[in-house]
Amino acid sequence: MGVLQRLKLDGWLLVWVMLLMAGGLAVLFSASGGSGDVVLFQASRLVIGLGLMLVLAQISPRFMIRATPWAYGAVMVLLALVLVIGEEGGGARRWLDLGVRFQPSEFAKLAVPLMVACLFHGSRERPGFMKTLAVLLLIVAPALLVSRQPDLGTTVVIGCFGFIALLLAGLNRKFIYGGAAMGVLAIPALWVSLHDYQRQRILSVLNPESDPLGAGYHIIQSKIAIGSGGAFGKGFMQSSQAQFGFLPEPTTDFIFAVISEEFGFVGVVVAMLLFIAITVRMLQIAFAAQWRYSRIVAASLALGFFFSFALNAAMTTGLLPVVGLPLPLVSVAGSANVTFLAGFGILMAIRSDRRYLAR
Repeated sequence: MGVLQRLKLDGWLLVWVMLLMAGGLAVLFSASGGSGDVVLFQASRLVIGLGLMLVLAQISPRFMIRATPWAYGAVMVLLALVLVIGEEGGGARRWLDLGVRFQPSEFAKLAVPLMVACLFHGSRERPGFMKTLAVLLLIVAPALLVSRQPDLGTTVVIGCFGFIALLLAGLNRKFIYGGAAMGVLAIPALWVSLHDYQRQRILSVLNPESDPLGAGYHIIQSKIAIGSGGAFGKGFMQSSQAQFGFLPEPTTDFIFAVISEEFGFVGVVVAMLLFIAITVRMLQIAFAAQWRYSRIVAASLALGFFFSFALNAAMTTGLLPVVGLPLPLVSVAGSANVTFLAGFGILMAIRSDRRYLAR
């Protein structure tokens, strides 16, 4: 038995993840202007995440099912604490400092699909109206708490993680159509509930040049970086947009633009292939799992991971509003990266489950 099998780690998933993280650290070194401190900070969080991944890979899915309600409850308590005693930064209250500073909203990305899957474990029936309503409340509750921080990007991602899990549980088609109709009708109320700067960011997608030094600044500078990269890019540490301070948040939300400028279209394709390879391997694990709980969890985490990448790329290229989302495993985002790696640990635990191995 090999070392990876004894440690219950999936070789292919580990290879793609390590390649993405290594490439991300190199890009981060360039985007930060050669700052060793930024790279060291990122590397230390990735090591913590890898340790958590290793621990979670050893846990049986049966134990996860029993622990899921407690984990969901703990995340809800942490989200409530953020609104009361959370630390402010950049006009938002998103962090808790309980000896370790972290962002509880990231943990909700795991807790929500786990909770949805837990509710449908052991049942082969499609969710009825009352059960669908109850599950929706479990998805909306943490999303509402996160939206109060405010954090529109993470709110959207949490909602999508939960909705994907609900779809995988076999949500009836009439509920999907009904939910879509209600969503359209709720747009005016949602628009009114947004902060002014959030509304400006949404409008700036249609015409960023209408406010080039304000709401449209991020998108304009990001497009310049992406367009100037061409087919093969300007080269490592040659991103003029990042090096000269034109590109906002080059180490976090807009690091995808740095990849585009320095490595061009070829670099973007390589990055996309890594994200696709990770997602495909996660889906393979999901399809091979026999428990309904395991299938819902694994597929939700896989699609949620790819959705997070796609949303960041669309935001950076101006296809969607700027909502403040990191590029998974590449951007400086301690809590988010630790959470993604924890999700991979859960996937590996599902893969090594005896029911899976018995196939």
